[in-house]
Amino acid sequence: MNELLLEYIICPSCLPEELSLNYEITEKQGSDITTGSLLCHSCGSLFPIIDGIAFLDPAGTDEVGSLDKYEQEEVVSSHLWTHYGDLLGEDNCNDAYPLWSKEIHPTSGIGLDLGGSVGRFTFELGEKCDLAVGIDSSVALIRMARELMQSGYITIPLKEEGKIRRMATIHLPRKWLDCEMAFIVGDVQKIPIRKNTASIVSSLNIIDKISAPRQHLLEMNRVSKEKDAQLLVSAPFSWSKAVTKPKEWLGGKQRGPYAGFGLNNIRTLLCTGMNHFSPIWKEEKRSQLWWRIRTHRNHFELIRSRYLKVER
Repeated sequence: MNELLLEYIICPSCLPEELSLNYEITEKQGSDITTGSLLCHSCGSLFPIIDGIAFLDPAGTDEVGSLDKYEQEEVVSSHLWTHYGDLLGEDNCNDAYPLWSKEIHPTSGIGLDLGGSVGRFTFELGEKCDLAVGIDSSVALIRMARELMQSGYITIPLKEEGKIRRMATIHLPRKWLDCEMAFIVGDVQKIPIRKNTASIVSSLNIIDKISAPRQHLLEMNRVSKEKDAQLLVSAPFSWSKAVTKPKEWLGGKQRGPYAGFGLNNIRTLLCTGMNHFSPIWKEEKRSQLWWRIRTHRNHFELIRSRYLKVER
């Protein structure tokens, strides 16, 4: 974990109260804390730092992984292809991440990539700010991002058909490896970062895949600076009862709260200051990008991700 983060992190278990964490560093390489712990004296929560990753999910996380689908090798490889296929020169790869990156202008301070998966947009943000932080609840995905940050490359097995795998090596551009970055395991609905801190906050294709999307939006608003801040949120708005109770959906309903389309409702919340979303954001752009997921060489999903860029 990058030592620069110690200034910003708080206890996620105590939110909405923002309490500092006491830290103990067991092993460190330069500014990278590889082993240690973070302790909240108020609630007693102890968050370990293992192999350079701070485990700041208040629900607790098994650092060796779990049976969750995002911990499985095939899913991890699929995410790596989705994020870095363009660097591999793959057919049908994404150009979404570099295009989203163009929507962000360089600034000082820290950038938060929420639900950052294997880190592609975190690396993009590294060029835009002083410290880019990727946060995801999946241990396996964060480990891949961390490994890429450390070594600059990674070799992955891509499923071709059945049990046939093709090995492919992702090499990161040198410029990304010179940026200040960190990857932590955490809950994007309880972001372990102080309020009024982040100059850039992104939430790409995650808001329709969590249990409390409005809470996630409130958390993005809380951690963003009150002035000179940018926020980018995108989703295909594939609302699912299996993930989110319909009463929590921010769109996709004909009646009741948040009737209509998700992106329009998010824009209304952010840009009118209603329901605790203040200071008010100003819309800069609404658009869409096509985003691809690869399962194997004969199976791809093509998804339209609608996005909103706001500033204040």
